[in-house]
Amino acid sequence: MKDASKGKKTELYGHLKTAIMTLALRPGADLDESKLSEEFELSRTPLREVLRQLAGEGYVDLRENRGARVSEMSHMTLRDFFLAAPMMYGAVLQLAAKHANETQIADLKAAQMTFKAALRNGSGADRAMANNRFHEITGEMADNIYLAPSFQRLLIDHARIGMTFYRPQDQQMAENLGEASAQHDAIIAAIEAGDDAAAAQLAIDHWNLSRDRIELFVMPDGLDMPLGAMARTTPA
Repeated sequence: MKDASKGKKTELYGHLKTAIMTLALRPGADLDESKLSEEFELSRTPLREVLRQLAGEGYVDLRENRGARVSEMSHMTLRDFFLAAPMMYGAVLQLAAKHANETQIADLKAAQMTFKAALRNGSGADRAMANNRFHEITGEMADNIYLAPSFQRLLIDHARIGMTFYRPQDQQMAENLGEASAQHDAIIAAIEAGDDAAAAQLAIDHWNLSRDRIELFVMPDGLDMPLGAMARTTPA
């Protein structure tokens, strides 16, 4: 009985994680706990255990007497994301090159093969989740108790706001996906060689490749306003 409950909790965790990161569940959306309980055949206690785990990792917010909802993406969180992402990716890959072991490198190569397969035949969600797994492994390689929770939180929002990157709408976007895959290969080579300087620079290059396309998610067509600026609501 315990094994069955554990399996259902793992299934629910994976379902919610993927749905949140691929925008099947939108930021700020309320979670119907009764429906989830029925769908995954879980009582309230194990369901809440899963939600508490997801809340601790940054996927959902738990509100007293109001239930759980998908974590928000506000103007402030987007601003903080753009400020922190290049620094954190650089730090993680630099540490990964110093600390990675053979098993982790093998896992990273396997994740890259999955990513390439998703680029050939997968959906935008498949590509985003494969890319996320690649970067999760680099976070595991970095092996830093201070960076780990912040990096995990960063990856959640990178997947969500990066969905435009993995749904190419023109030739340039399609070419960028190929370049992203090539950069993954270069990252693996730098980590395997223990070249922390090269890994850190590749992190910046990798971020810069996706930044412009990610901003399409933040700034809709026709909205000509730099990130961080606020529209004037009263006459000067």
